[in-house]
Amino acid sequence: MRAFRFAFLLLMVLLPFTASADAPTTWQPSAGTTEFPLWPDGQVMAPPKLKGPEQVSETVSKASGEHWRMLQNVAVPTLTVFPAKGTPNGTAVMVIPGGGYNVLAMDLEGSEICDWLTAQGITCALLKYRVPASGPNWNRECNCRDIPAVPMALQDAQRAMGLLRAQAAHWNIDPQRLGVIGFSAGGHVVAGLSTHAQRSYVPLDAADAQSSRPDFAMLLYPGHLWVRKDDSLEKDIVVDAKVPPTFIVQAADDPTDDVRHALTYQRALIDAGVPVEMHLFARGGHAFGLRLKDAPVSAWPSLAERWMHDIGMLPKRAL
Repeated sequence: MRAFRFAFLLLMVLLPFTASADAPTTWQPSAGTTEFPLWPDGQVMAPPKLKGPEQVSETVSKASGEHWRMLQNVAVPTLTVFPAKGTPNGTAVMVIPGGGYNVLAMDLEGSEICDWLTAQGITCALLKYRVPASGPNWNRECNCRDIPAVPMALQDAQRAMGLLRAQAAHWNIDPQRLGVIGFSAGGHVVAGLSTHAQRSYVPLDAADAQSSRPDFAMLLYPGHLWVRKDDSLEKDIVVDAKVPPTFIVQAADDPTDDVRHALTYQRALIDAGVPVEMHLFARGGHAFGLRLKDAPVSAWPSLAERWMHDIGMLPKRAL
């Protein structure tokens, strides 16, 4: 009887750990950061077509061969603020990870980018936007390109920019030095933010009265910008002189997003008189983030820092 009681008690102790191990894991912000929802309760404009609960799984980067974590099935978009390390310089950058508008690369193109930015005295805000099918994406069920009726990712990004500007004093940032950086599909979101002056949803409150256009923009290996049929820019991206100064990084051997996505956007910026700096590297593949250490493309962060100084978005210093 005593042995049975011991076995029963041991089972009761172990059960919570077993359940926890089997439960789907989701992305958790790191210590010292602040995560908050973008939309008031019940006012998200449209829910994505979820394929299950929000959860994280691991996959392997084709560029670096390293594991990265992809977040799936996001119904509640959030913004996570990473405070600048040391003395803040007042500049802030919102990071928009890629993932084909179906998943989010929250470490490779998210928290790791914030760690780099905050080391420069920049406040970082990491956007967790709705997926899947929240922007132009490849639908494997029909083997066709799918364009959702509601641009959910762009809505989330516009809302986040308005909130950051409305709360600038709280986060100790300059609302006129607020930039964005986006990777792959996130680069397409950056192009949308840069070219759309008006909200893509009905404004809700004072935060939506703030401009959602960034003061500077960075795109890395962006997609969904080039139309192969007539070698033109996608119709949803209309470039004018009000687009902010832009920095673009691309690898010529990118197997996922053709180099012409970046080149077509660069050409449109030049034609509109927008200051643009583009770095085209021979190799680097796709989704390299900060992880490629043995190729020239690994120099892009220092080039981006120099560019931010050059356009006056970071304090002048000897470089």
